[in-house]
Amino acid sequence: MRRSETVVIGGGQAGLAMSRCLTERAVDHVVLERGRVAERWRSERWDSLRLLTPRWQSRLPGQRYQGPEPNGYMTMPEVIDYLDGYARSIGAPVETGTTVVAVEPASSGYRVRTDRGDWEADNVVLATGYCDVPHVPEMAGGLPADVVQVVPSRYRNPAQLPEGGVLVVGASSTGIQLADEIHTSGRPVTLAVGRHTRMPRSYRGKDILWWLDTMGVLDQAAADVYDIEVSRRQPSLQLVGRPDHSTLDLPLLQDRGVRLAGRAVEVDGARVAFADDLIVQTVAADTRLARLIQRIDEHVARAGLAGEVGAAEPFVPFHWPAQGPSTIDLRQEGIRTVLWATGFRRTYPWLKVPVLDDRGEIRHQGGITPAPGLYVMGHYFLRRRKSSFIDGVGDDARDLAEHIARRRPRPERTAA
Repeated sequence: MRRSETVVIGGGQAGLAMSRCLTERAVDHVVLERGRVAERWRSERWDSLRLLTPRWQSRLPGQRYQGPEPNGYMTMPEVIDYLDGYARSIGAPVETGTTVVAVEPASSGYRVRTDRGDWEADNVVLATGYCDVPHVPEMAGGLPADVVQVVPSRYRNPAQLPEGGVLVVGASSTGIQLADEIHTSGRPVTLAVGRHTRMPRSYRGKDILWWLDTMGVLDQAAADVYDIEVSRRQPSLQLVGRPDHSTLDLPLLQDRGVRLAGRAVEVDGARVAFADDLIVQTVAADTRLARLIQRIDEHVARAGLAGEVGAAEPFVPFHWPAQGPSTIDLRQEGIRTVLWATGFRRTYPWLKVPVLDDRGEIRHQGGITPAPGLYVMGHYFLRRRKSSFIDGVGDDARDLAEHIARRRPRPERTAA
């Protein structure tokens, strides 16, 4: 059995940022990764995907993007190269091809069991990410066997889908991108729309994430919001990163011929039923967008930025989308594929420490769990609103690495 002061589980951006911060504090550690560095970016993303954040917003502890296109959006090969290069530059002690099968309490902290031997450690950092396992609703089990079901982590491009129509369930960033790509391939697409946050790619000549960064929105601390659980359940941004910096939203999808429907609520064989809430969901998204634009305009006036940015742009609401269907029969309409863009859940069958709540989520305050020496990284709004971004893991890693360093026993003073 090997020993390390700290075991970090996960070799993505969160685990690597933690490694850098632990090294800065001279904390002995190892990073265990089931595959390769940045494995999920390698094997669980579709071919055309780009980051939603601009390249300049890929800051990690000790590293910033230095390339020629800071305002563009990284492709997946770029992300992999970026994280690979970061791991090498910081000398991260990553043990690749090492799958953790159990984390359990031990007399001196924790025992981490893997398929390549066991480790003992005073501290364990769970940096396995927020996008762990695709969430597929239970009603999916009622679909006929001849309907192909796909989740985003297994989707690569439209060519892998059978001919015929596609039902995409979920209208977050993932849902709208895949609906648009599949529709462009010539397959008729129906998009089931749930809660979402409509978002322009740019406003007043600046990327929308430049505004959120400049105004300090992304740095907002979990301790400063009224109800952190409510904030963590806010719908994700409906945003895409494309070379032409274009916006993609429901009005554009509808104009291009994508059929919109309300939330998918029931499956009965080949029949899928939808809630009568399409207008409610789109008006709510419009309201969130209008509030953000107002906040940006107020910031421009307050900070005296009117001469440095573009003029205010008119807000165009999407109040009355075309009436969506209440039910569809997949077979009658030639829909042979259902793509579940319904988010992710986290699962920890290997975690033998009693820190999970009734939903199976890790209980923590800012990444610090009730079990001394057990931490979590990379979750949505962990310590800050940006915690799940590449740009956000660094600040969280610094805080938690400092907490780990302070856990060390202080040397006893000898009498003079």
